[in-house]
Amino acid sequence: MTRYLITGATGMLGRDLQTALAGREVTALGRDDLDVTDLDAVRAAALGHDVIINAAAYTKVDDAETNEDEAYQVNAVGPRNLAAAASALHAKLVQISTDYVFDGSATTPYTENTPHSPISAYGRTKAAGEDFVLAETGARSYIVRTAWLYGKNGPNFAKTMLKLAAARDSLSVVNDQVGQPTWTVDLAAQIVLLLDSDAPAGTYHGTNSGVASKFDQARDVFALAGLDPERVLPTDSSAFVLPAPRPAYSVLGHASWAAAGLAPMRSWQDAQAAAFAAGVFETA
Repeated sequence: MTRYLITGATGMLGRDLQTALAGREVTALGRDDLDVTDLDAVRAAALGHDVIINAAAYTKVDDAETNEDEAYQVNAVGPRNLAAAASALHAKLVQISTDYVFDGSATTPYTENTPHSPISAYGRTKAAGEDFVLAETGARSYIVRTAWLYGKNGPNFAKTMLKLAAARDSLSVVNDQVGQPTWTVDLAAQIVLLLDSDAPAGTYHGTNSGVASKFDQARDVFALAGLDPERVLPTDSSAFVLPAPRPAYSVLGHASWAAAGLAPMRSWQDAQAAAFAAGVFETA
């Protein structure tokens, strides 16, 4: 029987990974259970496992600009430790990464082998984590980049939009940031599919299909909720200045799935509709 270790298991994706692996032999360790920056602790935790899925991350993008050393420990040293442990055990490692390893200047979807070009501290630390994993256990590891995550157990853009809709007649939402809204339930299922299929090691882009701006996503959730989408008004990023720069274009290509004989994830619209039906965006 395959034995799985999930790190960062109490986070948004980690919880959905536990659900996706229900009925299997799973050790689920949250931040309070395992410090991934502690190599000895990581080695001890990894013992007896065949697959390690690293969902632990420092994800406070703006805070990372002034706390890059702390972010580096979790996002780079942590994956290096897990890769070392996985290598020693001949275990598979799934490293969750991000669109922030790219600068967002592209105009066509980023391929899986596009060189890193991060523009933020968060992006730099996640890129370093990828590099460590590939150097240590590239032949047995999967790097799964994702973007614009939402889920029941964490930050939720659509839920925020509906909360604001209850208090305001109209909302201004940026239309110059383009990406792929991605439901953590779908990502968790895709990671399990990847492992069960025994697909080749390498980099995969774990995002729902299609393209959307934040403006598009907000209008879509308004329509799902029976609200008038015209209440959502377009604006640009200059209206919301934040410490960390955001990639303007975060659309990830899905060629690796096809190469492995696997279907990519469903469209972001279908996923958001399913999430809405599942009560993921309930504000009460």
